[in-house]
Amino acid sequence: RRRRWRAELFFRTRRRVAAINHNQDQRNPVPGRTRPTEIKLHKQSRMLEISFDDGNTFELGCEYLRVYSPSAEVQGHGPGQQVLQYGKERVNIWAIEPVGNYAVVLKFDDNHDTGIYSWDLLYELGINKEGYWQAYLDRLSEAGYQRRD
Repeated sequence: RRRRWRAELFFRTRRRVAAINHNQDQRNPVPGRTRPTEIKLHKQSRMLEISFDDGNTFELGCEYLRVYSPSAEVQGHGPGQQVLQYGKERVNIWAIEPVGNYAVVLKFDDNHDTGIYSWDLLYELGINKEGYWQAYLDRLSEAGYQRRD
C-alpha cells in the first residue's frame, strides 16, 4: 500500500512538472533561468531529487529544504530577521503542489507549508548546497544546538 502511494505521488508530481513546462514558452524568457524537467520525492531517504533543463540534477534533503524555507516564518519580514530552525532532522515532505508556472509549495510533515520554492530558488539551493549546509551547521553550533542524526 505504501509503495503504491509513493509511486502515485511520484507520477502525480511528474505529470504536474510536465504540465507546467508544457504550458510555458519553450525558450527561457530570462537569461540564466532554468526550469525543472523532473522532480522526484524519495520519502524513505527524505530527499528531493530535481533535474533542470541545463543538465544539472540536485538531491536536496528535506531538512535542508525546511531550514532554508523562503517563508516569513523562517526568513522573517526583512534583512537580518531570519529565525534559526532546529529539531528538523527527521522532517519529511508529504506533498508537492505547483504554484503557477514558476514554483512549488513543499508541504512538510511538521505542518510547515507556507514557503513558495521558485525554480530559481531550488536551483540556487542546489548549486550552493555545500556552503549553505555548512553555514547552517555553524549557526546551530553557535547557538549550542547538537543535531540528532
